[in-house]
Amino acid sequence: MKVDIITPDATLFTGDQVELVQLPGIDGSFEILKDHAPLISILKKGRVKLQNKNEKEQYFEINGGVIEVLSNKVLILAE
Repeated sequence: MKVDIITPDATLFTGDQVELVQLPGIDGSFEILKDHAPLISILKKGRVKLQNKNEKEQYFEINGGVIEVLSNKVLILAE
């Protein structure tokens, strides 16, 4: 999947080899995998976990935001 994590100040991450995205949703943590249904959701303060094909993990702290998932593209607008 292609993933972009963008804040008002900078782009934290851009990549297209992501296999799993774990996010802090307002109703609890959830994950996005390849071919996920279209989704828009609100995020709360917490940690975003990205995992690539080699199972290497990266983490990003956010203070909330919004996620959009559409056609294997994940856009996270974070605070």
